[in-house]
Amino acid sequence: MKLATLSNGSRDGQLVVVNKKGSNAVIVESIATSMQDALDNWREVSPQLNEVYDKLNNDDITDVFELDTTMLDAPLPRAYQFLDGSAYLAHVERVRKARGAEMPPSFLVDPLMYQATSDSFLAAHADVVVTSEEYGIDFESEVAVIVDDVPMAVSVEDAAQHIKLICILNDVSLRNLIPAELGKGFGFVQSKPPTALSPFFVTPDELGDAWQDTKVHLPLHSRLNGEWFGFPNAGVDMQFNFAQLIAHAAKTRPLEAGAMIGSGTIANEDESLGSSCLAEKRVLEIIKDGKAVTPFMSFGDDVEIKMISEEGDNIFGTIHNTIVKA
Repeated sequence: MKLATLSNGSRDGQLVVVNKKGSNAVIVESIATSMQDALDNWREVSPQLNEVYDKLNNDDITDVFELDTTMLDAPLPRAYQFLDGSAYLAHVERVRKARGAEMPPSFLVDPLMYQATSDSFLAAHADVVVTSEEYGIDFESEVAVIVDDVPMAVSVEDAAQHIKLICILNDVSLRNLIPAELGKGFGFVQSKPPTALSPFFVTPDELGDAWQDTKVHLPLHSRLNGEWFGFPNAGVDMQFNFAQLIAHAAKTRPLEAGAMIGSGTIANEDESLGSSCLAEKRVLEIIKDGKAVTPFMSFGDDVEIKMISEEGDNIFGTIHNTIVKA
């Protein structure tokens, strides 16, 4: 099943069911008014939404409209919580290596995670507004899952059952602000502006065999200013799967329906597959040649992120963000 949020002038938008091709949609106000409304009542409404989805794909439903993704808000314009991990240790190890630091052994068994910005998500086509290029503007191509109510201290096995929806995202980072914030020992605030979400959320079954062990086994494609940047496989070299990340997040607290858990920047050991952020490409240049030559993003630069199924479907729709000056 594929879901999206139609912009209607309200903060939370209007939930719509989208066909598999992402070309048509139908408003389902009688079932759920918003994505959060659907997640709050997932057990009751998901069978009804899935029935609409089947009818939509079989051209057996009225009140369908042709969908242009610029009509959409972020699927969850605001969420109760966004916890972002860093599950690809190839990325972590490279970043630390560039500054001469070893990767602690604990990173192999204890996931990295931080509390990210969740009160305002950007639509897939939205501009990323930044005050200064001096902040070191970067994109990060990631996968995330959205859960229903997760109890505190949930087991890894049970955590998998709470994954209801999946998306891709652009986790924008202001790299030159990060060192000072981390140096305070209290996490990110100024260095993490709003994240852009894919046009569509999909249920795990929509991924078919690509959804295994609560990982998405497909490449995530990134293009910078129209040029190929990387397509590492999101199911490869992921040290902690999404069930493990959820269990980690819920160790001492429950998670409310609609909470989002991010994978962190997708990275594979195979460097020929490219990168999912500028910071990693710069790190690889430092490791190889002693200095970074690739600049961070400037005003007017744009990034495109998408994931294509083995059948050629653009599963989550395309994220296409342009950097603009505030």
